[in-house]
Amino acid sequence: MIAKQFISEAVPVILLSDTGQKALSCMEEFRVSHLPVVRENVYAGLVSDRFIEDLNLPESRLEPYAGQFPSHHVHINQHIYEAAAMMTKHGLSLIPLVDDDHMYIGSITQSDLASYLTRHMSLTEPGGVIVLQVSGNSYSISQISQIVESNDARILHLVVSKPAEAENLEITLKVDKVELSSLLQTFTRYGYQIGAVYMDDSILHDLYEDRIELLLRYMSL
Repeated sequence: MIAKQFISEAVPVILLSDTGQKALSCMEEFRVSHLPVVRENVYAGLVSDRFIEDLNLPESRLEPYAGQFPSHHVHINQHIYEAAAMMTKHGLSLIPLVDDDHMYIGSITQSDLASYLTRHMSLTEPGGVIVLQVSGNSYSISQISQIVESNDARILHLVVSKPAEAENLEITLKVDKVELSSLLQTFTRYGYQIGAVYMDDSILHDLYEDRIELLLRYMSL
């Protein structure tokens, strides 16, 4: 999945001739804290509400400050994960996309990214979630897959993460069945430690948000 497939048509651009107040008004309207700035459709940088407020620029034109704008962006043919990593690393509410001539093409917002990850991680599919805790030496995708399939289930999504200050890896596994007792017994028999089990939709929603955040943090390293 490349970045240009996720461009949001709703995000406006700010011109260097615009004032800080216009940028702030647009940010409030579109619920973002950053906006791309362009000069004759060439990407000039990213302005934030904090930048405008820190320098007290509501009534000032942005052009004299163009050299201070961060130039965070991705190219249209980069993978969506690279766009996600850039947004997460720099705390951006959106990431501008440019072509090979540095012409501004569009932006991807946090909501665009969250929507993609929700679909990509099968978060809306019915099923249960098991969190396994394993050491790095005993982590085997093929064995986990065999265990799941031997219990007449299939993996919908799998995320590996290492929580801060934890010794073991966490494997968050979503499968296409809610009755997980036989699957849990098999994992235990193979020496896997069961960290948590989730079968309640209301609890799963919070878990999904947490795992998306962990994934984005991992991609930004």
